[in-house]
Amino acid sequence: MTDGAATDGPAGATGGGGAAGAPGTAGGVPRWPVTEAEAVAEQERIRAAADPVGPGPAPGRARRVAGVDVTYDEESDLLVAAAVVLDAESLEVLEEAVHTGRSRFPYIPGLLAFRELPPVLAALEKLGTPPDLVVCDGYGYAHPRRAGLAVHLGVLTGLPCFGVAKSPFAFDHTEPGPRRGDASPLLDRRSVPPETVGRALRTQPGVRPVFVSAGHGIGLDHACAHTLRLAPRYRLPETTRGADGLSRRVLREIREGLREPYGAAE
Repeated sequence: MTDGAATDGPAGATGGGGAAGAPGTAGGVPRWPVTEAEAVAEQERIRAAADPVGPGPAPGRARRVAGVDVTYDEESDLLVAAAVVLDAESLEVLEEAVHTGRSRFPYIPGLLAFRELPPVLAALEKLGTPPDLVVCDGYGYAHPRRAGLAVHLGVLTGLPCFGVAKSPFAFDHTEPGPRRGDASPLLDRRSVPPETVGRALRTQPGVRPVFVSAGHGIGLDHACAHTLRLAPRYRLPETTRGADGLSRRVLREIREGLREPYGAAE
């Protein structure tokens, strides 16, 4: 596991050679918006560059699957981003990386990606080998401007990405059937006719569904199939559980004085 110093914005490609010079970058470095208006304009541009259809790697074809998550310190602007790579078959941890930093963009509903992208990109860059697929704790196409974190991250890195969220955000759905694998459309009723932006997916019998949406480079069918393979025992996929647990543990160690908040690489 590695740890790095805080930065205003990391490079726009993963350590394995992601999408340097991707849309929204200058020489591989993202142009991070400063104002809400700039962020909305950037999301519109990202949406136009995204591929939410894929089809992306089919289940069984992606060996290294990464989960990313960010944990915030409630008493300061400190945050910890984690990237955990699992073997897609055994679900064993292959590699971990973390990045500690500061919040650089205010919390604005619908613009969370601009708070989380810089540290998430930095954590991904510390991986020795890029993953075949990235699962975000949050939204992709299921976003008011169809440009959630999974969309934005995929466009910037060139990696197939999708989102698995714990709530339906502002969208509607009917309760899926009670069995594992049952699903129902996640609908944006602002559109006429209502647009399907994701799926409510039951990963465990009798447990609340998760909300899966395509991001970039992978379609919804494959995203749901991967989610079920990654969630054999619990509601959330093991990628999300691993990244969430790692980021929380590192933040706890910082609070207890066991780790420097912005230490050198380990």
